[in-house]
Amino acid sequence: MTANAAGRYATALFELAKTSGAADAVEADLSAFRAMLEESPELAEVLASPLHPADAKDGVLAELAKKAKFNALTRNTFGVAAHNGRAGELGTVAKIYAALAAADRGVVTADVTTAAALTKKQTEALAASLKGAFGREIEVRTDVRPELLGGLIVKVGSRMFDSSLRTKLDGMKNAMKEA
Repeated sequence: MTANAAGRYATALFELAKTSGAADAVEADLSAFRAMLEESPELAEVLASPLHPADAKDGVLAELAKKAKFNALTRNTFGVAAHNGRAGELGTVAKIYAALAAADRGVVTADVTTAAALTKKQTEALAASLKGAFGREIEVRTDVRPELLGGLIVKVGSRMFDSSLRTKLDGMKNAMKEA
């Protein structure tokens, strides 16, 4: 998880934030930033595009961080990433940082992909079920992908449970081809 550039940025930021006592503030900043990227695909495109110069990306990120009142460590990380041509990876940095922070708190993160958004009650029930299975506190992060048609995919650490309708249909399709 930390072998690529985004992982190295996330690890360095986490260690700095933890040492300075700003780990929670930086985690909140990065969570807000991930929400911004999800709400604005255009922002994600601009940050990832090689057509926009690093200085322009740095300006966009600096203004965004200023308006959102992000922690100085978060702002500095954005600037370093932009100048090093890694602005497009900041969403991944935020995701890895969240996993590092959760692991530091002793919380296991479960990435859940569903065909339709889960209700709060469903999410809580899933977290309780996973806690029973893993014996640890579980933080559920959800993602919606309608192409699954139904069911869900749960990834906890290196374990993955796929009960999606799409996977079951693909399995049946392959079995019918072999018959």
